[in-house]
Amino acid sequence: MSQAPDVWNFATHEVTNQPAPLADVNLFSGDSALREGVAREGAAAGLAEMEAFGAACGSEARLELGRLANAIPPQLATHDRYGQRIDVVSYHPAYHALMRGAIEAGLHAAPWRAPGPGAHVARAARFYVQTQVEAGHLCPITMTFACVPVIAREPGLAALWLPKILSDRYDARDLPLSQKHGATVGMAITEKQGGSDVRANATTATPTGDGESWRLVGHKYFVSAPMSDAFLVLAQAEPAGGSAGGLTCFLMPRWLEETRNFFEIVRLKPKMGNVSNATAEIELRGALAWRIGAEGRGLAAILGAVAMTRFDCMVGSAAGMRAALAQALDHCRQRMAFGRALADQPLMAVTLADLALEAEAALALVLRVARALDASDNPAEAALARAAVPLGKYWLCKRAPGHASEAMECIGGSGFIEDGPMPRLYREAPVNAIWEGSGNIQCLDLLRAFSRQPETAEALLGEIEQARGVDGGFDREAAALRAEFAAWAVCPEGQARAVAERLACALQASLMLRGAPSAVAQAFCRSRLGNAGGRLYGALAADADLDAILTRAAPR
Repeated sequence: MSQAPDVWNFATHEVTNQPAPLADVNLFSGDSALREGVAREGAAAGLAEMEAFGAACGSEARLELGRLANAIPPQLATHDRYGQRIDVVSYHPAYHALMRGAIEAGLHAAPWRAPGPGAHVARAARFYVQTQVEAGHLCPITMTFACVPVIAREPGLAALWLPKILSDRYDARDLPLSQKHGATVGMAITEKQGGSDVRANATTATPTGDGESWRLVGHKYFVSAPMSDAFLVLAQAEPAGGSAGGLTCFLMPRWLEETRNFFEIVRLKPKMGNVSNATAEIELRGALAWRIGAEGRGLAAILGAVAMTRFDCMVGSAAGMRAALAQALDHCRQRMAFGRALADQPLMAVTLADLALEAEAALALVLRVARALDASDNPAEAALARAAVPLGKYWLCKRAPGHASEAMECIGGSGFIEDGPMPRLYREAPVNAIWEGSGNIQCLDLLRAFSRQPETAEALLGEIEQARGVDGGFDREAAALRAEFAAWAVCPEGQARAVAERLACALQASLMLRGAPSAVAQAFCRSRLGNAGGRLYGALAADADLDAILTRAAPR
């Protein structure tokens, strides 16, 4: 009988040519386009603080929190062990650590606490950096941020709620507002039968008779962050005593002073991505709520919140592109194939450069819109924001999934394995296009703005034309858009996406020509304007300066 071999004498291979993970990098100072964009758009005063924030977010420890928050998803307990209804969602400690960091950094409130030039730009930059750590926990941050101008419409509610909402202390305890140091706010809007058509909502609101509160009865189909301290809710107010009735906005607290409010969490949605963030279905069983705005004017009341959440969808998609690009570029610079680094292979270099152009143009659009939000008291800037938010929300959120897919392919099989960050980035990429109004809704909203507020189209076109005289191809596209300007207000709905795509690419090209190095801006214009659109990544012109583009985009 032969003797068993000593397996340690039969080693099969050494591990070589495997890249080191991308960690312990500064997500702010290591991003040239971000540093320059923040200064250009009016937030240069906060650069030192942002560098410290970027270092903390890029640390291996912080990135591990992002992984853990998704590896161990939220859990719903509807009852305690004695059979009492509790409706509590528990999260991994990593989620709470990320939430605490976001709130301490002011991502939920900074521009409201200290408005002024650069406030939205600085907040958007921090949001962009924090999203690269983990995106799901920023959904409750976004909703809390967006609710402030809505609640501020009602002085009584504002006096009670805003001090806790604007607090820089994260308090996850499940307690009444009076016992908490800080508060977060969610939204309970979508219903089964309506989806984006919120006018089809069937949830009813009936006055209690005390002259202030209402009772809500109905079912809400997508309620993110169900452990929030309060929720903005749309419900059909029942007309009584000559009141208008109709779709109305309400603030519904999770707790009343001594008892939980009267709603139940039915289940948590088994989402394909955004795993760290709980999204629930809830039943409103006579839940008490307080009206915001006039009866029947619920959409008007909540419009301010919708604009802010849509803007954050833009920021999140741009950040996802940057995170995917950084992973792909870092991997390809370390990985050898056919005798040289993957990033030095001509076709791979073109593909990576194209991904870099997309990511930088997305960021440029985000920061410019943030500057417009900072100057919302200026009619021209307000008009630009009105058009650019739905335009950017449509375009950036639709571009993100394909960008993540291409970045994953650059990495290869290792990018497809759950051990790394790419599968999470890929699953996260579609959500921003779906949430807060799908792509079609954004395009229709853009046409609505052009039709009802002609100054929005003029503001958008004027912003585009600021880059004329730098690039011939861009000048031709800007002139063509000006010639077609009058037709936008009567554009057929079926052409809304085509119009939005051209405008988005032209606006990004204008911003790149004014803010990016010449080689980067010209490569973007030649690959995105005129008849160049609609192609897959990796088809740049032969004379594109790949070294300049990739050196600028490098994350290390």
